[in-house]
Amino acid sequence: MNINLISVGTRMPDWVSQGVQEYQKRLPADFALNLIEVPMARRSKNLNVEQMMEQEADSLLAKVGTRDYLVALDVQGKALSTEQMASRVSDIRDNGSHLSLLVGGPDGLSPRCLQKASEKWSLSALTLPHPLVRILIAEQIYRVWSVINGHPYHRA
Repeated sequence: MNINLISVGTRMPDWVSQGVQEYQKRLPADFALNLIEVPMARRSKNLNVEQMMEQEADSLLAKVGTRDYLVALDVQGKALSTEQMASRVSDIRDNGSHLSLLVGGPDGLSPRCLQKASEKWSLSALTLPHPLVRILIAEQIYRVWSVINGHPYHRA
């Protein structure tokens, strides 16, 4: 199974890349986490927020594979425990799909991204900075793998 974290933004601080890479290297090849970055739409007086979000949606959705199960990460999504996320990811894997997780830009995900997603998950009711979301997801994907495989990393 490949898990693609498709995220708006290409200029993250080094600590973000290091944090994500730490969890990527812990995962086995058959449960790989790939970070796919798409550029943030240029902020301009000629474009309104909806138009910028649609440009970002085009870029995000273009990176979703045909075999991918699409999940939008959104504050309005369903809050899952680690065990519930592990169960969902295991089901998706057992159905022969890869998993793509969408992270929007500063204005969030477009309605089109939210509609195309099979599920919407919330990481928190808090508004989280996008660099931190990448590390949080990377850690949770590693934790999900540990739950699925009975690895001692996760202690509930």
